[in-house]
Amino acid sequence: MLQRLPSAVYKMRLFWFLVFSSYLAIASSVVEVQGMYFDNDPGHKKEDMQLNLYHVKGHDSSLSSTSPFSFSEMIRNDEERVRSLHSTLANKEGVSYSAITSSSDKLRGPNLVNTPLKSGLSLGSGNYYVKIGLGTPAKYFSVIVDTGSSLSWLQCQPCVIYCHQQVDPIFTPSTSKTYKTLPCSSSQCSSLKASTLNAPGCSNATGACVYKASYGDTSFSIGYLSQDVLTLTPSETPSSFVYGCGQDNQGLFGKAAGIIGLANDKLSMLGQLSNKYGNAFSYCLPTSFSQHSSSPSGFLSIGTSSLTSSTYKFTPLLKNPRIPSLYFLDLTTITVAGKPIVVSASSYNVPTIIDSGTVITRLPEAVYNALQKSFVTIMSKKYAQAPGFSILDTCFKGSVKGMSTVPEIEMIFHGGAGLPLEPHNSLIEIEKDLTCLAFARSSNPISIIGNYQQQTFKVAYDVANSKIGFAARGCN
Repeated sequence: MLQRLPSAVYKMRLFWFLVFSSYLAIASSVVEVQGMYFDNDPGHKKEDMQLNLYHVKGHDSSLSSTSPFSFSEMIRNDEERVRSLHSTLANKEGVSYSAITSSSDKLRGPNLVNTPLKSGLSLGSGNYYVKIGLGTPAKYFSVIVDTGSSLSWLQCQPCVIYCHQQVDPIFTPSTSKTYKTLPCSSSQCSSLKASTLNAPGCSNATGACVYKASYGDTSFSIGYLSQDVLTLTPSETPSSFVYGCGQDNQGLFGKAAGIIGLANDKLSMLGQLSNKYGNAFSYCLPTSFSQHSSSPSGFLSIGTSSLTSSTYKFTPLLKNPRIPSLYFLDLTTITVAGKPIVVSASSYNVPTIIDSGTVITRLPEAVYNALQKSFVTIMSKKYAQAPGFSILDTCFKGSVKGMSTVPEIEMIFHGGAGLPLEPHNSLIEIEKDLTCLAFARSSNPISIIGNYQQQTFKVAYDVANSKIGFAARGCN
């Protein structure tokens, strides 16, 4: 989820952005803009577009690091993301700083949340990615998919301040015949504050709109708000697409080229493609981590025709005025082995978000304690308990594959839709002979349905009709 950065951080980053702004303006001015494709027919809806979806740590991922996977790092990053979601829900205001001026440029700064810059933390949403094409001719890039982000962005040459290493060549705008920057007077520039929580800047040298996308772990991207042709598949008709062309991208984003935002916002990829395909999308998240070598492949499907499966069970999507772009549900019951856990109905009455970028599901303390008690009562009859691992405090000796008797946990939502979890959704194998319950208690009044519990389910977001559906065993 997007968050604001400390004043001192932005002052430093924007200072260097201004130092190099003249060079950047020259690089941008030589781009030829022609043949931009616009889809102006709101009734024109093609078949849905389906893309292969990969886990960053999956066995077939091109973004995997050569270093061993660290569950400690995963949990630390997950906690950062959860804190950022709660901070935004709590509507905490940040500090402001004055406009920054140079002889050639001026960027007005936004209000910022006072959080320290911490090096070495990866982006909390860096879990799943797809390949997209950008520019004319199209160049393809691996980008992280995030339902908690609105603005999409991509690293761009000349990388006047910093670009992290990525698996694909970095996008060079001057090679695209259809690239252009958007002016400060554009409606898209005016929409940035709502989409990123950061006010846009404006280049006096070029009149170009400057975006600032920042995240809960203090990773960020700064650059020019741009427009180019987006190609999702080689056979698909290209679409005009607004995104950030990042010139300063700080944080460990893995080897991805950038982020694709799927939040409920007009600047997200979903919002921009809704006239063409319909205001809906679905996905199936493949199982994570390289240890699941036989896991099915996942997909991301954009469009209303992705909702036609008769196996879906739907629940209403709720709106939260503090974060209208996120997807909220009404969690009503959790069962263990078919029996509801013993907790008051009012304990469920907290904001509940479904999020592709949070790994471990968080539950209010009373709900988690009741789940833990019911689960341990059954599991401890056959499997010895083991010391906890970080926020995962309910652990057992043994492997997931070796545990033949695991009580089914089901999360049930308003209207009867539910997630009946299989062992690979409810248990996570931390190391050899150490397996833990893949839930954690929330220290704040918030619930988050994480991606570990969503894996291998087909999840459909019918945003136009404000509902979300689940279908078991939905991956290819």
